[in-house]
Order: sequence, then structure tokens, then C-alpha cells
Amino acid sequence: MISPRSVARVALGGVLVFAGTTHLTVAREEFQAQVPPWFPADPDVVVVVSGWVEVVLGLALLLAPRRDRWVVGWVVAAFFVAIFPGNVSQLLTRTDGFGLDTDAARAIRLLFQPLLVVWALRSTDAWRTWRERRRAGDR
Repeated sequence: MISPRSVARVALGGVLVFAGTTHLTVAREEFQAQVPPWFPADPDVVVVVSGWVEVVLGLALLLAPRRDRWVVGWVVAAFFVAIFPGNVSQLLTRTDGFGLDTDAARAIRLLFQPLLVVWALRSTDAWRTWRERRRAGDR
């Protein structure tokens, strides 16, 4: 029987592969709305690079051996934290994208980023594994 944790991990991996693929294809311009104007790189390059990163992270969630999944979980969580400023920028600059055409819609979207971090950590058992390894190192 497949555990709920595995279902959540596979689902997140699929979401990341799908999102990364859309970065590279049909939603490329939409994703550029999330690149902060102060970021010192071409928005299209940022979208393409982040798209490839999402595809790789999604595949890692799907394919990493059990012993390494917790590390992948931390990397995916860090990625979600790293892109959060883009979501904040979209709110502060009132940039439309993905149908987020009101401040309320853009603000509500911000609430989902911490949920993605938790999803990455819980679905890979990253938090518990890190704590256990830390405790084992204290002995």
C-alpha cells in the first residue's frame, strides 16, 4: 500500500515538473510577471532557468532513492523560499500575471508559499529525518 506521504511527494514532484515545463513553454510570459524589477538578470532568462530547476527538482522528488529524499525535501523547500520574493514583488508592484489582477488575489497567493514549503518537508520526511540525524550526532 502506498503511504499518504508518498502520494504527497509524488504529487508535488508532478506539480513541479508540470510548472517547470510551463515555464519553458506556454506560460513563459506569465512567469516573467514574478521576476522582481530589481533582480539583476533578464526576466526571460530567470524564467527559463527556474523552469529547468523546477523540472529537475520535480524529477528528484519522483526518482530519488528513499535514503536521499529528505535532502531533496530540504532543497525543494529552500527553492520555494528563494522564489518567495518574486511573489512579494508581484504584490508590491501590482503586476498582473496568472489571473492575479487584484491586490487581494496576489496577497492570497502569498499564503500558499509557506504551504509549499511544508508540503516539501512533510512529503519527504525531511524535518523528522534531520532532527533524528542531529540527535544521533549529539550522542
